[in-house]
Amino acid sequence: MTSLTPQHRSRDARIAPVGAFADRLTREIEGDVLFDRASRGRYATDASIYQVTPVGVVIPRHQEDLTRALAIARAEGVPVLARGGGTSQCGQTVGEALVIDTTRWLNQVVAFDEQARTVVVEPGIVLDHLNAWLKPYGLWYPVDVSTSAQCTLGGMAGNNSCGSRSIYYGNMVHNVLGLDAVLADGDEVSLGFVDAMAKGSREAALARRVRAIAERVGPEIRSHFPKVLRRVGGYNLDLFDCQNPIPYDAIHRANLAHLLVGSEGTLGVSRRLTLRLSPLPEHKVLGVVNFPTFYQAMDLTQHIVKLGPMAVELVDRTMIELSLENPAFRPVIEKALIGRPEAMLLVEFAGTNQDEQLKKLEELTALMGDLGLAGSVVEMAEAQEQKALWNVRKAGLNIMMSMKGDGKPVSFIEDCAVPLEHLAEYTDKLTEVFNRYGTEGTWYAHAGVGTLHVRPILDMRRGGAAKMREIAEHASRLVREYKGAYSGEHGDGICRGEWVAWQFGETVNDAFKEIKALFDPHNLYNPGKIVDTPKMDDERYFRFPASYQRIPITPVFDWSAWNVERDPLTGEQSPPGSAGDATHGLAMAVEMCNNNGHCRKFDADTMCPSYRATLEEKHLTRGRANTLRLVLSGQLGEQGLASDSVKEALDLCVSCKGCKRDCPTGVDMAKFKIEARTARARLKGLSLRDRLVGEMPRYAAWAHRLRGVTRAVERTPFLARPLKDALGLARARAFPVFEGNFLAGARASSPSNGEREVMLFVDTFNNYMESDNARAAKRVLEAAGYHVHVNVRPGQRPLCCGRTYLSAGQFDKAKAEARRTLDHLMPFVERGVAIVGLEPSCLLTLRDEFLQYGYGDEARALAEAAYLFEEFLVKAKAAGELDLPLGPLPAARALLHGHCHQKAFDALRPVQEVLGWIPGLEVKTIESSCCGMAGSFGYEAEHHDASLKMAELALLPAVREAEADTLVVADGTSCRHQIHDGAGREALHVARVLEQALA
Repeated sequence: MTSLTPQHRSRDARIAPVGAFADRLTREIEGDVLFDRASRGRYATDASIYQVTPVGVVIPRHQEDLTRALAIARAEGVPVLARGGGTSQCGQTVGEALVIDTTRWLNQVVAFDEQARTVVVEPGIVLDHLNAWLKPYGLWYPVDVSTSAQCTLGGMAGNNSCGSRSIYYGNMVHNVLGLDAVLADGDEVSLGFVDAMAKGSREAALARRVRAIAERVGPEIRSHFPKVLRRVGGYNLDLFDCQNPIPYDAIHRANLAHLLVGSEGTLGVSRRLTLRLSPLPEHKVLGVVNFPTFYQAMDLTQHIVKLGPMAVELVDRTMIELSLENPAFRPVIEKALIGRPEAMLLVEFAGTNQDEQLKKLEELTALMGDLGLAGSVVEMAEAQEQKALWNVRKAGLNIMMSMKGDGKPVSFIEDCAVPLEHLAEYTDKLTEVFNRYGTEGTWYAHAGVGTLHVRPILDMRRGGAAKMREIAEHASRLVREYKGAYSGEHGDGICRGEWVAWQFGETVNDAFKEIKALFDPHNLYNPGKIVDTPKMDDERYFRFPASYQRIPITPVFDWSAWNVERDPLTGEQSPPGSAGDATHGLAMAVEMCNNNGHCRKFDADTMCPSYRATLEEKHLTRGRANTLRLVLSGQLGEQGLASDSVKEALDLCVSCKGCKRDCPTGVDMAKFKIEARTARARLKGLSLRDRLVGEMPRYAAWAHRLRGVTRAVERTPFLARPLKDALGLARARAFPVFEGNFLAGARASSPSNGEREVMLFVDTFNNYMESDNARAAKRVLEAAGYHVHVNVRPGQRPLCCGRTYLSAGQFDKAKAEARRTLDHLMPFVERGVAIVGLEPSCLLTLRDEFLQYGYGDEARALAEAAYLFEEFLVKAKAAGELDLPLGPLPAARALLHGHCHQKAFDALRPVQEVLGWIPGLEVKTIESSCCGMAGSFGYEAEHHDASLKMAELALLPAVREAEADTLVVADGTSCRHQIHDGAGREALHVARVLEQALA
């Protein structure tokens, strides 16, 4: 087992200078060619513990680009690494090579045969996207891995992926019929069933050589290949052993494509895949079995599988607790709990007949009673309930990685597979091993097939590597004792590559080397994987080696909550700040990103609108987090957060906070952007446009007085255009007009005896630009019996949340605004008066950023007292304090768009609820991401097109399709503005809708 490094050193002499190589690629292909340090750094990691900087990155625009890039790399002697979503957990998709990313353009359905139930796809297509395409035909591709929203079919084939329902459908290798690939010498081959290959073809010659090797080492194959379904180590050479007692392919025909499945891109680069499809299950039911002990869950799995379930998945106590801490997952997991279980098994039954599946659910409940666990099953027959719980399970890896501190669950023995009859004993002994090394493991995944994803909690910077090696040695002995597979699902990569020879023996390992030499004699395809691999604990490949350092930096926000140490055995945290992080917790917050790529999803929620618009890694939450991590560890120059690399990565971030909610590890890119904007503003200064944005609350009153001038300029193109150009504003956007001043006419008064009080926090936008919203809100609150205070004192400027300052990088002024706001509002908060706001981004600043200014208990008290307008109404109604007389509206339908921050704070449901109080009003919520306007972002000339592209993903088409008499409801100022500019419709704040409905 040799290191990658000597191979790369010897090859360096044959590689053309990187600059010349990059120039040639740029000249000869139409796709993207990325050789800058930041781009290479973003592709240096996957979801494993490793980091290896690639030579460069190519994103081919079409198949010709792909073959041309491969030819250029071959001519220059540069290794190649084909990559999909970058979700590999063992380091398969990192290496000193030219990375070829197929996800942006090579992601199409090429051919489809509904009758034969087959589909031909390009390698960059995402599994969920394919299944969405197939759904109208009642078909799906059933290898349903937990990363289905972001992983690609090419990557799944390279890894021989399995999925939650492999107990029923099998692994990737059971569902691939053919594969078109480019070999290392440039030949393009179509690999499929051996008995259908043309005589004399390259494919037939390869098949003969492979079969000869397999037959020669047949006895070793039969004695060393594990006899379990979940085994994906090495090459699938057993497929070609005629005497193999376990046929791999369901129709018993040798298929050369299956040799490349699981080969981790070391034998060929996929161009197209032909896949076997399955009918969509018409009816599903789910039984959630709650176990008082983990051992019982493992021990009783062997009885549950006899009922014929489609899936049996484990959720352990650690994952349950972490899910309960996540606001998106808590209500879902609570429905599945009975008491305080140490483990749960999700048992799914599916088929064409609903009654039969319900009967299976009854059998499960009866079985658990017979096994001594009566009353332990939560039965879920509703599709939405099931989907929500499966989404929690699919987020298992990310949930596990949401632990704060440097100690993290580390992937290296996480998918060992053992026969079910040994599962309980295996997990029990492995837990003893963890305890011996002062740690514990997190467990989840595929109990029904004996593959449990276990990750010991280790700090790789403080002795973790040595413990990893010793734990792996113990685990391997247990796997051998129980005749299991050391690599059961997630492949070999760097992490398990050195164990291939151990698992299969030297004779078979030598045969693997022959296979590699047959397909890739010059070792140009993903070298160092499967054969001639590095040691799993070679620190040169670690993302966080012992030498890892964070650069000293003093952030503007208080990040001390992330600056913690955790005892891996007890889970107890040391006091904030005790870890001595040079960035005071900021880097640790950034490092919460585990590179799993959950942010690449498109199915719902808000994350990540800029990536959805561009499909570029640098505009992805993961790509941005990697950029920040590299900067904060000094790997991208010396300017830190003020660097051009950070500015470029964050350029299209609209601070939607979708990542704050949707990212299971809680990465909050909006706050990171504030840190970066502040750092750059302090180093480089502010533009006039930045100052105009930031200072808006101060000059808004003057702008109100000059509104006539603003309108006149807008109507005069020869004045408006050069002025907008000088300010960097988009010509297509009209200058904002400060039409009103609601607070100017407000008068302070005292409530009458017994009258309930509320503080209406009117922001700059709803005060000066859309004051009708503030008037409507005040009228509704008064109609509900409240005395309404407002956020202004006579002779003083209105209170402000400071968000415009934050967006412009003027942190100190934002913090000063927060102090001023706290001073004024605390007397109200202390006597129990709710603070009610209209603009989500402004009011929710009181509940979010205010908490990280260092204002302690005052900020926490204000955050607890602060509500969005509709949140307050829902709370008051639930308390029996609200009697709002509402009647029907002329409109019978409403189309609702949620502001990103509403969605991030789970504050959209109250809007839906209050609209539901209006008699006869049918409300439909648009399934959209960010509107794209995002404050000043959509105004900026360089961002105007990106802004509209985000809006066109879902929002604007939905508004255009709505009938003319349908109300369009949006609480965000930016959202209403974008809807007006992009669809020509007026959207209303919910306060105005309720005002219209007042009887």
